[in-house]
Amino acid sequence: MTRALWPNDPRRLGDYELLSRLGEGGMGAVYLGRAPGGRLVAVKVIRPELAWDTEFRGRFRSEVSRAREVPGFCTAAVLDADPDHATPYLVVEYVDGPSLREVIKEQGPLSGGTLHGVAVGVATALAAIHGAGVIHRDLKPENVLFALGTPKVIDFGIARALEATSRHTRTDQMVGTVSYMAPERFDSESDREAGPPADVFAWGVVVAYAATGRTPFRGDSPGATAARILTQPPDLAGLDGPLRDLVGRALAKDPAQRPTAPELLDRLLATESGKALDQQPELRQAAEAAAHIEPVHTDAVPRRRVGRTVAAAGAAVVLATFAAFVALDDPSPAPSFVAAAPSSVAAVPAAKAKSRVQGPSLIDGLDRPGQWKATPKSDDAAGWCTFEAKRLLVTTSSSSVYTCTGPADTFAGDQTITVDATVVTAEACAAIWFRVVDRGGYQASFCPAEIRLGLDNDGEMIGEQKVASTLFRPGQTHRAAIAVRDETAHVTVDGVEVLSVPLTDPLLAGGKVELGAINDANSGDSMAAFADVELRSPTVDPQVTFPDLTGTGPATSVVKLYAYDPAAHVAVAEPVLYLDGTDYCTRFKIKQGDGRCEQETIIVESHLKVTVPTANRPALTTWDDPTGEGDCIGTMRSGGLCPIKQAAFTAWLKGDPQGLAAITTSGGTATKLAQMYRP
Repeated sequence: MTRALWPNDPRRLGDYELLSRLGEGGMGAVYLGRAPGGRLVAVKVIRPELAWDTEFRGRFRSEVSRAREVPGFCTAAVLDADPDHATPYLVVEYVDGPSLREVIKEQGPLSGGTLHGVAVGVATALAAIHGAGVIHRDLKPENVLFALGTPKVIDFGIARALEATSRHTRTDQMVGTVSYMAPERFDSESDREAGPPADVFAWGVVVAYAATGRTPFRGDSPGATAARILTQPPDLAGLDGPLRDLVGRALAKDPAQRPTAPELLDRLLATESGKALDQQPELRQAAEAAAHIEPVHTDAVPRRRVGRTVAAAGAAVVLATFAAFVALDDPSPAPSFVAAAPSSVAAVPAAKAKSRVQGPSLIDGLDRPGQWKATPKSDDAAGWCTFEAKRLLVTTSSSSVYTCTGPADTFAGDQTITVDATVVTAEACAAIWFRVVDRGGYQASFCPAEIRLGLDNDGEMIGEQKVASTLFRPGQTHRAAIAVRDETAHVTVDGVEVLSVPLTDPLLAGGKVELGAINDANSGDSMAAFADVELRSPTVDPQVTFPDLTGTGPATSVVKLYAYDPAAHVAVAEPVLYLDGTDYCTRFKIKQGDGRCEQETIIVESHLKVTVPTANRPALTTWDDPTGEGDCIGTMRSGGLCPIKQAAFTAWLKGDPQGLAAITTSGGTATKLAQMYRP
C-alpha cells in the first residue's frame, strides 16, 4: 500500500523520481520510485542522524556491495545505492505484493502446498544470501513479500551495517525483532557469533508463524519471549509431518545442531508432499539451483550483547537486564546511538548543511508529567524528578548528577533548545545535555558563578569552555537557550549570547536532549528547576503551517494522539493537516491531474509533539455509533460526535497508538477529544 509523499519529502534522489511512500521504520523511509527507463523500484533513504556517521557510511557501502552479489533466487535484487549522498539511499527491486504478515492477518494460517511453498521460498533466499557471504539478521514475516504468489525476501544484509557500527546499539540493544532472534544473539559469555545459523533459526520461526499464526516462543513481553527462546522448547502445536521435524531442527538452541540453508532445501525438496511445487516450476527451479550454492565464509560481527547466559534457574537475570530491542523496519522508536571515546578531529564542515534536515520538534510546559516523567523520592536514590509549583524540579541526592526521563526523540543537524531554568539551591547547576548517545553528549551548565559548555564523556568533560556569570543566583529564573548552527553550539541567556563551542565529535551527529541538575559541591541534596521547554528542528517548508495547540483562543485541531493521561490531566499530541485530495492539491499547488488529488484523505505531519493540559473531565467522543444509525460520524475536521466512556477511549488509544483525533482547546487547555473517522 502506498501513501502520498509528504510536502517535505524529496521528489528525486539521483536518477530516481520518487512517486509515493511505501513505509518508514527504524533505519529510514522507503519510497516507490521510478528509474530512468520507467521501471518501478523501492528506494530506502537512511535516517539523517545516521547519514553523518562516517563509520556507518563505510559499513553501509561494504554491505551493499555484498548484497548486490546475491543471486535473484527468491530475493528482491539490490539494484543501486549511493552511500556518499547527503542522505545515503539504497535502490532495490519493487515487489508489488503483500507481506507474509499481511497474508496471515487477512487469510489466517497457511497449510498444504502454500505453506510448503513459503518454506521453500524463504530457504531458497537464505541459501542465495549466505552463498554471497551475507547474513540477513532481521528475517521476519514483514520481510517476506509475495510477487505473483512467489515469496521474495527483502532487506538482507543491511541490518548488519547498523548493528556492526558500535554507536548505533547500546550494550543492552541489538538490531532485529525479538521473536525471531536465535539464542546466541542474547549470549554474552559464549564465544559464538551470530552467523548464518541465526538466519536458519529465524526461518524456523517464520515457517511456524506461517503455519499457526503465532510465533513458537511467544511471551507476554520481549523479556519473557527472550527467556523462552533461551530456556524453553518451541510450541509447534498445529504444525505436523516432515515440516514440523525440520522446523524443530532449525530451532535448536545450539547453532551447530541446525541445518544449513542448502540442507533445508535438500530436505524440503525430498519430502515435498502432494507435489506442492508442480504449479510453481520457477520456484522449484530456483530452489534446486540454490541448494547447490556453496556458502561463502562470513566474518561474523560481534553482537551487542544483552545479559548473561540463561539457564532455567537464571532466566530472571535476562528479564532484569533485558532493557530494549529495536526492530529495524518496525514502526517503532529509532535505535539509540553509542558514543565511543571522544575524537580530536576537526569540526564537521558547515558544507554538510544539515539545517535542511527536518527532524522532530516538541513543546512541553513541564508543569505536569507529559513528555517528561516523574521519578519517586528515595533515601538511597541518586536523585529524583518531581512536578511542583508548575515546574519540573530535579534533585540530586546520593549522586552529583541526575537527569530526568524525557522523550526518546533524537535530534540531528541544526536545532534550538529553549527552557526557563532556575538554580534552586546555591550548590546546584541547571544542566542541559544534547546529542546524548548512551553516556556521551554535549553539556551546558548554568551555575551561580559561571556558565559552561563542553563535551561530557560519561562524566569527564572534554574541551569545556566557561564564562563567569552571576545570572543564575538561587531563585532567579532565566530563559536559557542552545542553538546549534553549522556544527557550532551557541548558548544564550535571555536572548544574549554568552559563549559558543564547535561540535567536533563526528560520533555525536545526533541524539537525545536531557534536563537535569549538577551538584557542584558534591555533597548533600541540590535542586534545579525547569519550565516551558521547546526543542525545535528547522522547518523545511515555511509555507506549511499547523494549528497552535498552546494558543489562548478556542480552536479545534486534528492531531496524532500519542498519549492521554486522565489522572495527570494531560495529552501529548502532534498537530497534522487532515485533507482530502482536492484540498491537498490546492494547498500545495499540485496540478489536479495528479493521482494524489483523487485520494480520499491525506495526512501531512508536523513532526511537532506538544504536551497539552486537559480539563478535569474533557468531553470524549467517537464516530463509532453503537445504534448503527450513522448520526455520530461528524466531520472530517471535528471528529465523531457520539459520547464515549473514558475507559473505552483509553482502550482505543492503546490499541491504536498515534490514533487520529480532533482536539478542542480553550486557553491552551483541551476541553474535548474526539476520535476521527478514517475511511
